[in-house]
Amino acid sequence: MVAMPNRVNAIPRRDHWRPLRIAWRLPQVLAHVLVALPLMALVVNALGARITLGGLRWDHRVIRWWSARTARLFGIRIKAIGTAVPGGVMFVANHINWLDIVLLHSQHMMGFVAKAEIAHWPLIGWLATRAETIYHARGSADSLNGVMHQMAERLMAGRAVAAFPEGRTNAGAAVGTFHARIFQPAISAAALVQPVALRYGERGTAQTVIAFTATENFMSNLMRLIGEPTCVAEVHFLEPVAPSAGGRRQLAQLCRSRIEAAMRS
Repeated sequence: MVAMPNRVNAIPRRDHWRPLRIAWRLPQVLAHVLVALPLMALVVNALGARITLGGLRWDHRVIRWWSARTARLFGIRIKAIGTAVPGGVMFVANHINWLDIVLLHSQHMMGFVAKAEIAHWPLIGWLATRAETIYHARGSADSLNGVMHQMAERLMAGRAVAAFPEGRTNAGAAVGTFHARIFQPAISAAALVQPVALRYGERGTAQTVIAFTATENFMSNLMRLIGEPTCVAEVHFLEPVAPSAGGRRQLAQLCRSRIEAAMRS
């Protein structure tokens, strides 16, 4: 692993502003759920999929708006660098937190591969399902084979898919190992793979703060993030990679090295 920039070691100080941030943001988050969510249900459906505006499907536009608004309510200011390649492209990114999906969806519509448990998470699960998420039951070979098949089919149909090749969130201090097998659908569909580097805070200084730690569940992580200081989240769309004769292992290594380079820049 290559270490990411981190905050300077110092004696922790009490964050006196945390209660005020929670008091300010929590009602807005609740309103976002209780008011905007039912309105989204009227749009994110088969009818919304047939309506286009400015070349973008209406349901996709609404999901992107929802995602950008969600990030802002948690004090995340998104900064996009580069451009997402359109069409049947496989996006791969480093994985820090469930907010990673929110960041990526705010910029481009893509169907994620995610653990099956997310389907049952409040709010996130509802949105994930309607945002074309492909669910994988960890430890099941049959489930993984089904995921691979679905991904390849979508890519060949010109639809974007996305995955976190590390397989799970990490502590944020480094980019973990990329599992090569997840790249097989791109090879099968002869589709481009675009690596995306996700970096929280200036030069990654909030990476370990935002990280979804092993000691947290979804709700405890959500409540902690509501009280965190405002930070910038950079979404770096990097140079896409074409499948080559080197196979999926070489593809995984190249994408990981490009993400690491962007994290150090």
